[in-house]
Amino acid sequence: MRKTIFITGASAGIGKATAKLFAEKGWNVIATMRKPENEKELNLLENVTLLPLDVTNLQQIKETTQKAMVLGDIDAVFNNAGYALLGVLEGMTDEQLVAQMEANFFGVVRVTQAFIPYFRQKGSGLFITTGSSAGLMGFPVGSMYDASKWALEGWSESLSYELNEVGIGIKTIEPGLVATDITSRSVIVSHPAYETLMNKFMKLIESGENVSTAEQIAEVVYGAATDGKITLRYICGEDAINLYAQRLAVGDEAFREGIKQMMG
Repeated sequence: MRKTIFITGASAGIGKATAKLFAEKGWNVIATMRKPENEKELNLLENVTLLPLDVTNLQQIKETTQKAMVLGDIDAVFNNAGYALLGVLEGMTDEQLVAQMEANFFGVVRVTQAFIPYFRQKGSGLFITTGSSAGLMGFPVGSMYDASKWALEGWSESLSYELNEVGIGIKTIEPGLVATDITSRSVIVSHPAYETLMNKFMKLIESGENVSTAEQIAEVVYGAATDGKITLRYICGEDAINLYAQRLAVGDEAFREGIKQMMG
């Protein structure tokens, strides 16, 4: 019997690549995005259903998840919607701080919460979340983005105990830099007092080596959905794997010194 995955943030990047891959693999895909009427590719695939979802809109989360559950048996939920708020904390408005956590953290929590009773009654189900290597290591000028991803780490690990109790799995994908349009969709806040640091780090990101493609990360998501393992974290992308190994090997302080040196 054909399986079904529900995906948030499917209009671009990892979300879209994952929707395409699961559809190719014979899954039914419920692809959600803020403006499905603007979608030009996924709407052409016969086993893909588009639904509107802004993960910062609690009422829409309730409506869309209910619609999805009526469509058929759902096996997995891929919480992928989010964006990066980059830059200097001193320059950020309170609205920007709240919006980042609403999209990247509370959006994931609320979509998950909406599906838990359904999976519990069914006795099975899997949540997969797009985390980040920035949820395992803190990087310059990313304090709020990194905070949103670190929050997901603690939340997922703690939540795994109660979900496992009722037959539900939870996993986090931890990519490094991915060649998607996230930088063009990022909110970047500068401040004259930190201009040198900001420029150095943005240059480092732009010249990133071993950057993964969205398609490569989609393969990891598919693996996580189908490998039958209870693995909590999937660190992926050569840059993330190498950096995290370095972090564990040298310790926190030496790692931070290494990041400073990388920026020159």
